[in-house]
Amino acid sequence: MAESTVVKNFRDGTIQLKDGTGTPVTYTVSVEEGNLKIAGINYTSKSYEKAVYQDRGEVASVRKTTRKFPTISFDIMLRDVSDASSGTFLDFCLKQNAYSGNVSTLGANMEYTITVVLTIEGTDHGDGADHTITMADILVTDIGIEEGDPDKVTFSGMILGTTTMT
Repeated sequence: MAESTVVKNFRDGTIQLKDGTGTPVTYTVSVEEGNLKIAGINYTSKSYEKAVYQDRGEVASVRKTTRKFPTISFDIMLRDVSDASSGTFLDFCLKQNAYSGNVSTLGANMEYTITVVLTIEGTDHGDGADHTITMADILVTDIGIEEGDPDKVTFSGMILGTTTMT
């Protein structure tokens, strides 16, 4: 199949969050700005910082050191902060209220991580299928609330698992 000839934009995306239970608990993000950003994707499954060791100003060796992890961020428009019975975006990310029983994608005894799936519409544009980017084992590193027109929630995470694109 040939590469699509249709440029995709923010109108084509849908974001879904998943926990790590056998049949994942899901949350489809609504009223988001269409500004999801993934940074640090590498051509290998793992990326490392590189240290350049010098001998009197000349390169003596280059070595992999600390592992680097890709990051994800996006904003949504704030509609609700928390709801004990039906849950909200914040509840899912913070594993509270209706989502307090969620399980980490790394396992029940690990820090809470989630999977984020970005689905990009393709079939409506003549592509053979919709496109997906699945980011596994995301550790939420920052949630923020910002007043404005509109108020918004900011989400940032570190992708500890794989990033799969189809």
